[in-house]
Amino acid sequence: MSATPLGTPTDVAIDVPTGVPTRVPTHVPTHVPTDVPTHAPTAAPIDLLLARCRRVFVRNFGVPVRIGVHDFEQQAPQRVLFNVDLYVPLASSTPRRDRLDEVVDYDFVRQVILERVRRGHVQLQETLADDVLARLLAHPGVLAARVATAKPDVYPDCEAVGVEVFGVKDGAAA
Repeated sequence: MSATPLGTPTDVAIDVPTGVPTRVPTHVPTHVPTDVPTHAPTAAPIDLLLARCRRVFVRNFGVPVRIGVHDFEQQAPQRVLFNVDLYVPLASSTPRRDRLDEVVDYDFVRQVILERVRRGHVQLQETLADDVLARLLAHPGVLAARVATAKPDVYPDCEAVGVEVFGVKDGAAA
């Protein structure tokens, strides 16, 4: 932000996102632009699609995984944290009898991850996340999913390094 010239009337205002006091001119512009939209932007189609969904999630599911391209990574499994969101249509996931068979069970997410890990060594987190995502989207009750993987023990100066992928079942966003 540029400095206000001396002698210009100003007030102090608080920048809402940052909470930082800033100097702003006290005069009001006499011209209001006419090319500024007066309505909120419309929601993206994916947002409208997900608004009709329940989100089933698994957070920080830690699994020892044989992963990596470097020699030292191939000696022993590394701890990988999985964070997964499944988007399940409300119309088909609202239980009427309070029974597990009426919903997508989060144990399914854990099973998919463990099955992929048991298949053996994978070089890249991208491959691991893509494989898990494809399997989750194959479930008939899942409309969309987000899979994030993180390796928390790679660098001492980072909390974790990882990747995230999001996918929508073919034809769902149409």
